[in-house]
Amino acid sequence: MNRETLRTSILDQVREFAAAQEAPRPFLAGQTAVPPAGRMLDAEAYVALVDAALDGWLTTGRFNDEFERLIAQRIGVKRALTTSSGSSANLLALSALTSPMLGERALQPGDEVITAAAGFPTTINPIVQNGLMPVFVDSELATYNPTVEAIAAAIGPQTRAIMLAHALGNPFRAGELRALADRHGLWLVEDCCDAFGSTLHGRSVGTFGHLGTLSFYPAHHITTGEGGAVFTDDPLLARIVESFRDWGRDCYCAPGRDNTCGKRFDWQLGDLPCGYDHKYTYSHAGYNLKITDMQAALGVAQMARLDDFIAARRANFLHLRERLRDCEEFLVLPEATAGSDPSWFGFLLTLRENAPCSRVDLLRYLDQQKVGTRLLFAGNVTRQPYMKGRSFRVSGELNVANIITERSFWIGVYPGLSNEMLDYAADRIREFLGVGF
Repeated sequence: MNRETLRTSILDQVREFAAAQEAPRPFLAGQTAVPPAGRMLDAEAYVALVDAALDGWLTTGRFNDEFERLIAQRIGVKRALTTSSGSSANLLALSALTSPMLGERALQPGDEVITAAAGFPTTINPIVQNGLMPVFVDSELATYNPTVEAIAAAIGPQTRAIMLAHALGNPFRAGELRALADRHGLWLVEDCCDAFGSTLHGRSVGTFGHLGTLSFYPAHHITTGEGGAVFTDDPLLARIVESFRDWGRDCYCAPGRDNTCGKRFDWQLGDLPCGYDHKYTYSHAGYNLKITDMQAALGVAQMARLDDFIAARRANFLHLRERLRDCEEFLVLPEATAGSDPSWFGFLLTLRENAPCSRVDLLRYLDQQKVGTRLLFAGNVTRQPYMKGRSFRVSGELNVANIITERSFWIGVYPGLSNEMLDYAADRIREFLGVGF
């Protein structure tokens, strides 16, 4: 058998294996776990992984080119650049704004970046890691995003950027924020790691800011295992992100290619001698944050299912909202931002002050009943151990961030959950609250 015949035979066997591996299993109430999130793999995902492995090309290659193209096309931007995680994407996006290539607009140590106090740490950490000053603002209940008014009030003479996540897939008022940013000459970075597919006034989140980011961790809307992406419409920002991602090099040749610029030995940059190999000339203090082509191949397969995944998340969200509607005496139910159509990451709930139980008691009970829960990540990050002794500024009060820290949690809406599983989770919450039982 020649190589192509062998390859076809191998991939056919992979399909058979995947069909058995991913065969649906019956739901047994009280025995089957109802997880908050999970990866969704089918036979084509397994085939894609093995197909890329059989190429023997271990860094980014043909599958990554296609994956980046599909991401950019889906969002509606000129460039998407894959990276090793959503956290890496956030680091690259903010680090790009420190590039000397941006001239007077480059962020400098000590400059302020406004962000939400309640959220995931790696929306905030790049600010600290780049020697910048985080300015924390509060969020509002139900949408769990900061208001435009709170962000406007936080702008000071040292403020140079805004970096915010769309909370659990629910868009913040990005159009108004971009207008605010433009009026004050600020950068806007949209962390869309939990919001792939969310739209605001019919437009994809991430297209309002100067840069947007995605995560492809297994819990997210699509997965490459570990992985993420940065995307932008700005060619200069794309070039800078690519440089930071690829060791900080000035060269933009793809892996395995040389002399894309046609003058590899004709450059004179920095204090280097004229003709110093452009492949080894560095314009930034960068990293190596690329993905493998196997990860990209999985991403290509997942992109074919993205619309179905988004539809399932929206349907599951609506199902839970209806099932928990009669709990509003004790629970704040999540609400979509006006004009948005979220691609929900989770179903976020907050216990009201009059609730008949504490959050920890409810979560312990749900855990015993095999209903998985998660908090809104770090909660009020200023209360986290790693923030002790760090410099930051708080604008206004963080009352809602503290409520989120003490009384909020979320359950899953991911496509692997059936209505039977959603009903079971909702009934266990209602039961513990004494609603309808």
